Amino acid sequence: MWLVFIGIVMALLALDLGVLHRKQREIGVAESMVMSGVYIALGLAFGGWVWWSLGEAAGLAYVTGFVIEKSLAMDNVFVIAMIFTTLAVPRRYQHRVLFWGILGVIVLRAVMIGLGAAMVQQFGWVLYVFAAFLIVTGIKIWLTAEKPVDIGDSAVLRFVRRRFRVTEELHGERFFVRKDGAWYLTPLFLALVMVEFVDLVFAVDSVPAILAITTDPFIVYTSNIFAILGLRALYFALAAMTHRFHYLKYALALLLVFIGSKVFIADALGLAKIPPPVSLGVTFAILAAGVGWSLFRTRGQPVPV
Repeated sequence: MWLVFIGIVMALLALDLGVLHRKQREIGVAESMVMSGVYIALGLAFGGWVWWSLGEAAGLAYVTGFVIEKSLAMDNVFVIAMIFTTLAVPRRYQHRVLFWGILGVIVLRAVMIGLGAAMVQQFGWVLYVFAAFLIVTGIKIWLTAEKPVDIGDSAVLRFVRRRFRVTEELHGERFFVRKDGAWYLTPLFLALVMVEFVDLVFAVDSVPAILAITTDPFIVYTSNIFAILGLRALYFALAAMTHRFHYLKYALALLLVFIGSKVFIADALGLAKIPPPVSLGVTFAILAAGVGWSLFRTRGQPVPV
């Protein structure tokens, strides 16, 4: 099954970079919506194959993990939009940053999920640590939902700029450029560094969230990666509409609290775990409420300039 998954991912990446986006260009909203729909369909189709091959429980766990990761990626989209705005990266170069960022994510998530799953299987109490962490994180997100994020004052950007030569202007699609006999980083590379760092931060939430659903490394990793593969398309589709999902942060906060709490609730009820259909149903309900309330409260609002 691992070989099938790896083959699909490699084929998708090759199609994306080698055929569909071989030349740097601006990706429109309509194309992004189609691409996002295709990636979601592929992710769910793979979930159907998991269901058929490994059974109902595995299939439900995959779909739940896929939905959770896709939802948390929405928050990632908002931060990535701020990164590109702060570093003045034109839309025609943003796909290049996101593509190489996704490659880094695939490796990083493999390491984090492998370590996390091994820790949970070796030391059962680690799952309760993850669960408590999710509850605390959810509460923190709720309390800081209205606090603005200042990417320009990021400690990561300050660190890189202090220790490396960085050009003030872009040099096309290049991450590095040679000037006066010395190599310089470009703002495009800074954007890539920030995208990778942001994913690391979000992975600290999303990986424990899915491990709280299932500790099967195959289910955790495949649902994670299929959700992330469509992140580029999701970004270009939603970057101009982030203001319409203002209240989604509160839904994501509640979702993390629910995922963390159900580990303790299952113990209190004497269950091995909360039934997968219940987890999936509550997940859909929370996210649907968050999206619906956001669209209702922001109807008629102009797009921020």
